[in-house]
Amino acid sequence: MDDTNGATVLLELEATIKNHITLIDKNRAELKKQREMLESALLNDETYRTHSETAKEAAKVKAKTKFQILQQPANKQLVDKVHELTSEIRELNMAISDYLREYMRMSGTNEIETDDGEVREIVYVAKLVKKASRPK
Repeated sequence: MDDTNGATVLLELEATIKNHITLIDKNRAELKKQREMLESALLNDETYRTHSETAKEAAKVKAKTKFQILQQPANKQLVDKVHELTSEIRELNMAISDYLREYMRMSGTNEIETDDGEVREIVYVAKLVKKASRPK
């Protein structure tokens, strides 16, 4: 592919991406509007409002009970262990993502066989994030 053809393809790809961004933003705005209308319809129904209030009270009682149970020393240790393991898994997942990207680059393949003989496919997921909202 020559530079002119490559540039044309790149410009078309960029235009397609921008078009999709516009459609996604438009659909998100429409979805928000429709959800608000649906919520309004629900809140205008007396039966739903009554049941919703009952559910909120039950949720408060449940949350209070859960809090009391989690304050017990043995359960506090479990909570700490769950948080610790969750954090460790998150860190390992971030690290393996970098390792897999490098493995794909170096090996030229998007598959890897684990120690137990299972073949796994390396999948790259890209997403678009507004620059100002990215964590620093």
